[in-house]
Formats: sequence, C-alpha cells, structure tokens
Amino acid sequence: MSTDELLSIEPQELQFPFELRKQISCSLRLLNKSDYYVAFKIKTTNPKKYCVRPNTGVVLPRSTCDVIVTMQAQKEMPPDMQCKDKFLLLSVITSPGATLKDITPEMFNKEAGHEVEECKLRVAYVAPPRPPSPVHEGSEEGSSPRVSARALISKLTEERNSAIQEKKQLQQELELLRHHSSKSRGGIPFMYIILVGLILSQRAEPLRPVPSGDDSGTGDDGSPAISSMDSPHRGLSDQ
Repeated sequence: MSTDELLSIEPQELQFPFELRKQISCSLRLLNKSDYYVAFKIKTTNPKKYCVRPNTGVVLPRSTCDVIVTMQAQKEMPPDMQCKDKFLLLSVITSPGATLKDITPEMFNKEAGHEVEECKLRVAYVAPPRPPSPVHEGSEEGSSPRVSARALISKLTEERNSAIQEKKQLQQELELLRHHSSKSRGGIPFMYIILVGLILSQRAEPLRPVPSGDDSGTGDDGSPAISSMDSPHRGLSDQ
C-alpha cells in the first residue's frame, strides 16, 4: 500500500465462511488518510451473487466508511472450495462538501480524464466456525481438568460424610429400640399395662353393700345368698 493512495481498505481479501443455502456477510473498512473528500464505487465480477451496501459514497477527510458485502445463499458446493470472483474499488477526489447525490458514473471514467485509483480485492471461502462443545451439567465452561477433578473429589467426600452420618443415626435409633424392648417384660410394654388398667378401672361398677342380719347367709327361699363379690358377672359390662 503506497502512501499516495486516496483510500486504504481492510481487509484486502473478502473471506466468507461458506455454508450451503445460507446468506453470508463480511465487512470492509475504507480509510481516508488525505485532506480531500474522496468518492468511491465498488464493482464485482459477479453482481448477481453479491450485494454491496453502500456500493458508492463519499469518505470525508481523515475518516472511515464501513461497507457490508453479502453473498447470496448458494445451492451447490464450489469445487475445492475455490472462488474466482473479484471486487474492484474505484476512488477519486471530489469537491469539498460533496455528498452521495453528487456522485455520477462519469466521475470514475478514466477516458474522460479523471484520475481514478483502483484497488482489487480477492474472494476466499473458509470453513465455518465449529459449534462450541457441550458443557456437562454441573461443570463450568472453560474449566481445566484439574479443577474438574477437584470438584469430583469434593462431591464424593460430601457423599461419604452423608453416608457416615446416616449410619450413625440408624445406630442410635437401633439402640433406642433395644432400650425400650428391655423395659417391656414378657413381651408386654409397661405403658400398655398401665393403659389397660386405666380402661378397666373406668368400666368397673361399685360394689353393693352386703345386707346385715341373720338372713345374710340365706335367701328368701332358704337357698344360700350370693354376694356381689361372688357373682362371676358383676363388674363387667356387656361388650
């Protein structure tokens, strides 16, 4: 790139990450290092394949202009991923304060005596970027193998400690069951005996007093009298 160029362009090769049936774009930057207003026009050998925005314009002194080049979706893979398409940048000094509406095709005509600078651009196809590798659940993206190993060891340690705690709790519960079992003799718990005694005491009827006198031993018909204590059914209600 010589120092007397009106516009410098970056990059000088259009690289498209080629994919079938997909529109692909890349950008160019035009830099005006001069003190002049510079008009530009971009041409291509395959205008039906590419869309350039803007394809004409004016770059102010000591300023830049960004250009987007879009390749239409392609239905076939190019042989050997080679591309023979080319672009041509034409630039010319224009009058101060010029705008887009002041640009005419005649300005870029060398035969009319205009000093037009030319810069050729090549086109290259490159492989599309690879998708990022999946990140396993619970791991951090970009973590080193050493960090992953530490995380695994920490997790296993937590699981071991949890298992030890559960084992201790089960042993305590087992000892508690053994303690209660030793208090219940004959297989009947002590609290069960107290509960049965309370139920029976609530259901029992009060004893009737024994009549006084000589006839306490016999009934009206001369048969022996049966006291309330002797009755096998006294004190028990029908179930």
